[in-house]
Amino acid sequence: MRRFSKREVAEFYRRLSASRPIPQTELEFINPFTLLVAVVLSAQATDIGVNRATPALFALADTPGGMLALGEERVAELIRTIGLYRTKARNIIALSRMLIDQHGGTVPRDREALETLPGVGRKTANVVLNVAFGEPTIAVDTHIFRVGNRTGIAPGKTPLAVEQGLEAVTPAQYKHGAHHWLILHGRYVCKARKPDCPVCAVADLCRYGAKTAPAEMIAARAGAVTAEPLVEGKKRRKPPPQPSPAGGEGGKPAPK
Repeated sequence: MRRFSKREVAEFYRRLSASRPIPQTELEFINPFTLLVAVVLSAQATDIGVNRATPALFALADTPGGMLALGEERVAELIRTIGLYRTKARNIIALSRMLIDQHGGTVPRDREALETLPGVGRKTANVVLNVAFGEPTIAVDTHIFRVGNRTGIAPGKTPLAVEQGLEAVTPAQYKHGAHHWLILHGRYVCKARKPDCPVCAVADLCRYGAKTAPAEMIAARAGAVTAEPLVEGKKRRKPPPQPSPAGGEGGKPAPK
């Protein structure tokens, strides 16, 4: 597979950015803590499914202390429509306790510290750093892993390899939004079973050999100045400063 040139990479991101000028997560959240919880809940679940469950949860608890006050059983009841809800409820309670005991009730702006929290891996940490704190991290999920390999922009055998490849080739001005552009492209256009090549803005740059659109159509779209808009999620406000933890302090962090 021929590697992307710097010019091709820049054009790839230019077109994706034109399709979504304000990149943002589709998960609904109130502050960095609720974002962290939402991302933990999204593992092996859809953003839509998470967004259906979290409004009731966050209305009752939007701080680590508030979550501890609810307790594991009540949290599990509120998120029971989400896959693996019992394990996730246990992790949410445990990470809430760790945030209070070790970080003063705030979400740390540090990948290593985030990854020590129950239910939090590298992908989750990268999402929180990017969305809550504006860090230019690129979280690789199944959609981005597929796009990186299928298009050839950053092929790799593991999510970490794809992440490192994307970090290496993505121009600085696109790094903050890269995660969102790539995940939405994989979710709505470069789909797993059958990529929607006829509407793909980067089909002529893509190295995928089994495209689902005629070469003539792909060539014609290559001349477009901008891409067709992707599905838009709700607009997000900038997360407010984290409140001090309320109630439920104390106790030791649960083992991972």
